[in-house]
Amino acid sequence: MSRPLILVDSSPRPLESIFEPAVRAKLESLGEVVTHDQGRMPDDMVEKYLPDVVLIMGQTKLPRVRLEKAKKLRAIIDVETNFTDAIDYDYCFSNGIHVLTPGSAFADVVAESALGMAIDLARGITKADRDFRRGTEGYGLDGNHGSFSISGQKLGMIGYGDLARSFHKLVQPFHCEISVYDPWVPDYVLQRVGVKSASLEQVLSESRIILVFAGVTSENQGFLDRAKLSLIRPDAIFLLMSRAAVVDFPVFVEMVAAGKFRAATDVFPEEPVAKDDPVRKVEGLLLSAHRTGGMPSALFDIGRQAVADAELILKGLPPVVCRKALPETVKRFRSKPVEVT
Repeated sequence: MSRPLILVDSSPRPLESIFEPAVRAKLESLGEVVTHDQGRMPDDMVEKYLPDVVLIMGQTKLPRVRLEKAKKLRAIIDVETNFTDAIDYDYCFSNGIHVLTPGSAFADVVAESALGMAIDLARGITKADRDFRRGTEGYGLDGNHGSFSISGQKLGMIGYGDLARSFHKLVQPFHCEISVYDPWVPDYVLQRVGVKSASLEQVLSESRIILVFAGVTSENQGFLDRAKLSLIRPDAIFLLMSRAAVVDFPVFVEMVAAGKFRAATDVFPEEPVAKDDPVRKVEGLLLSAHRTGGMPSALFDIGRQAVADAELILKGLPPVVCRKALPETVKRFRSKPVEVT
């Protein structure tokens, strides 16, 4: 085969949802592209192409026994955008195979929603709409009990990865006093971007606006437990924007229902949420059906990032766009893969 073989096993994301026509054409110009867009690529199809494949895009299961057959493989790009346990990372690290994910594709659109949800919680926008429809609205000052302006407030972020950095850019015009808790980010980096490094306890107890952007790792599952959530000020708002597994979710819902603080969540332990789940009736909890990142523009950026790095790799250059799996951290991630787009 004269052109490099590229295997695209994009499920659970349909090809047309991540590759707009121009990007699809660019991908096909890079090599011989073999696709499968009707569920996960069958095992026999994967096995057939392993000896010649140079690049794999998808969430194909790649244990050592498969990788040993793929002698020409240079890179795996997971377009589902999580580092999962489907790959033998040690083999890839030992054999110079890049493992990448375009996870930052969702950063800007999630940040945009987070800002909107924070303003909504602080100003009571959707609550006021519901009150009006029920005929229980208050006018002027009477309609703003518990509301506050986010401008100049103390704002704390838990996690300072792609999502938080995009949110930081959006919130700057509000001149908030920003503190960050992230044990994976050194103080040097935070100081350079003008935010204060803080302990988890400081972020929770001192901030009027708290945003959780932390991914799930082996160390932090459920780390926002009752004791930690009890530190939150009663006049604060708390937004869960990353993964439900970082909080003790039943306790979180219980505390919001009890009026301990107002909150918003875009994520849930099990999705879709059951129709009779009590979370649907909790006052003071702004609900979003894991939709903040599900924008066509973000999905197309997955394809753009993947193809940009694919082109570099096929030229013999290192990838520079996607996030790269690292030996020190990749096995700590515990993100649950999506099952549908």
